[in-house]
Amino acid sequence: MRGRSDGGQKIRLITSRLIWAAKQDESSSKFGLEDGEDGIIPKSFPVCDACHSELIPCLDRNLIYQMRLKLDLALMEHYERHCPPPERRYNCLIPPPQGYKIPIKWPRSRDEVWKANIPHTHLAHEKSDQNWMVVKGEKNRISWGRHSFSLWEGYEQFLMLAVVFASFGAYLLSSDIIAMSLAPNDVHQNQIQFALERGIPAYLGVLGTKEASLSKQIIGCSGQEAILPTHLLKHMLRMKEDLRIWREMSALVERMCWKIASKKNQTVIWVKPLTNDCYMEREPGTQPPLCRTDDDPDAVWGVQMEPCITPYSDQVHKTRGSGLAPWPHRLTSPPPRLADFGYSNEIFEKDTELWHRRVENYWNLLSPKVTSDTLRNLMDMKANLGSFGAALKEKNVWVMNVVPEDGPNTLKLIYDRGLIGTVHNWCEAFSTYPRTYDLLHAWTVFSDIEKKGCSAEDLLLEMDRMLRPTGFIIIRDKQPVIEFVKKYLPALHWEAVATVDFLYRFRPGRR
Repeated sequence: MRGRSDGGQKIRLITSRLIWAAKQDESSSKFGLEDGEDGIIPKSFPVCDACHSELIPCLDRNLIYQMRLKLDLALMEHYERHCPPPERRYNCLIPPPQGYKIPIKWPRSRDEVWKANIPHTHLAHEKSDQNWMVVKGEKNRISWGRHSFSLWEGYEQFLMLAVVFASFGAYLLSSDIIAMSLAPNDVHQNQIQFALERGIPAYLGVLGTKEASLSKQIIGCSGQEAILPTHLLKHMLRMKEDLRIWREMSALVERMCWKIASKKNQTVIWVKPLTNDCYMEREPGTQPPLCRTDDDPDAVWGVQMEPCITPYSDQVHKTRGSGLAPWPHRLTSPPPRLADFGYSNEIFEKDTELWHRRVENYWNLLSPKVTSDTLRNLMDMKANLGSFGAALKEKNVWVMNVVPEDGPNTLKLIYDRGLIGTVHNWCEAFSTYPRTYDLLHAWTVFSDIEKKGCSAEDLLLEMDRMLRPTGFIIIRDKQPVIEFVKKYLPALHWEAVATVDFLYRFRPGRR
């Protein structure tokens, strides 16, 4: 056992469900072995102590203290990913907090969540004078009331509401715009967990010394209209208190070639330039500098953050824009940057059609178990071109598209399609709170980590950590992988509900 479980109280497991989709490639694999990775398949994984109900293994502050890591607090390195070595990993199931309830369904969840599911009232107390979040009975409620205003009316108050409660993304959803909230696991206690519980796209990360594993182009819309990073937004909100900061920020964005698109009182919207012309006309030595020509703008996994400006590619510079089709047509239109990967329009169109058929098949298998509001937060653990997420456009869901860190970095194609995503290595834990996704889609993910020599057991435990009770997992892989995972169902307390050909179940277990 790689980590120690402290036993913990017996907590009832509301079963997670599994859908199998086996590929025909059944080449030799360790997944075909009769026994588990250590020679023994456990009858049951132990349950972690209740104090670990919100464990995020690679963002565990206690681990940082215990390992005596020397980190630069000023650069927020303590908020970045620091994964436990194998001998310090927990080999146990994460329990829900006491009193946990099945999350409220979307769209009601946008405005209220169960207090027991996120037992933190720090935000409510901090903003109690504005009544933005109200603790009422068993629920935490977002009070929109007097904050229902136009873009400019009360914009500064709305901006604070958006930053603290991730409501900016919820506000934009009504305009068919997907916005992912980014914040560290900081003193505000669980603001990203709160957003995910509400059904709003969100990700744990910090702009410290490393890239946030999202994209260097995350801040913006088609490389044109700019939304300020969080630390600059905070500066905007302090303008009355510190005019010097405002002047310094204005000078900075001017050197970055941003232009004011609109201004009212103390709120400003800037726009990035359409071409490289302004960058080329800056005086020598202007800060921040342009990034080096050998700098890969798409490299984000474990890459040191550099204070430099990434110029546009020749294609974007010449066309004065991204060349993307208007939304929602860009979901199914071949993006201009396909050629960067050697993909043709025909390959893209076939991939889109293939996953459209597969998603229809998945939904038919799920239909006896789900209603229109059962699923909200979905993850495609190996998104490739993003066609799984694109096929779900008409469903009332959002998809976190995950691109492997060692494969083709197709994240920019996913963004070009109007979707959201991140880069990740599934040999490590994902940066999210426990119980934050309703459905996980794992297409050949187990086969991929097998090639790396990583633990399939660890991945199963990580999937259990991320999945909400009563959530679903779809595994599409080689038949030996499917057989391997099936042997772990009793230990995980998962209930199998379907294959491509027939429906079956396992009796729910208990924690």
